[in-house]
Amino acid sequence: MVNGAVGGAIATGVYSAVLMAGKRAGLLDHPPPKKVMRILLPGSRHRPKPGENAFATIAHFAYGSSAGAVLASLFRGQQVPLPIGAAYGLALWYAGFQHWTPRIGALPPVSHDDPRRQALLALGHVVYGVSLALSMNMLSARKGPAARISPAEGYEYQRSKFLTPQPQPAR
Repeated sequence: MVNGAVGGAIATGVYSAVLMAGKRAGLLDHPPPKKVMRILLPGSRHRPKPGENAFATIAHFAYGSSAGAVLASLFRGQQVPLPIGAAYGLALWYAGFQHWTPRIGALPPVSHDDPRRQALLALGHVVYGVSLALSMNMLSARKGPAARISPAEGYEYQRSKFLTPQPQPAR
């Protein structure tokens, strides 16, 4: 589960870069974690609150790490196929943006929101899921006390059977 939590933090960083690019492109006014914090912290939901950026960042990385730990517990040290990571990211997007963020009033549900924003958020979650799978796979490549945090020397990345065509025997 530690590899999942560390992988989740790494993947959250990658996802955050997608959000920053979306903000620069004009697809987001405020990132969703900031909107969530504005709702959850005391005071008006329409005004900035002291510490909201720091709390949003901490909460976002905690959420991403927790989601990574959940995926790690499902795979129990096994390699996570990249398509499974992508599907997991989409499931997190759907659960978050169709269900719990609308319930707290942070964002409208996917079906009632700006499709460009939701496309960015869905893409970001696919990127999160693939980054999570890659991170977890690299972190679990070698067994040992410190080896789970960094890949071993001479580590060879194992290509996914799902995304890489396998050589066929000559006939």
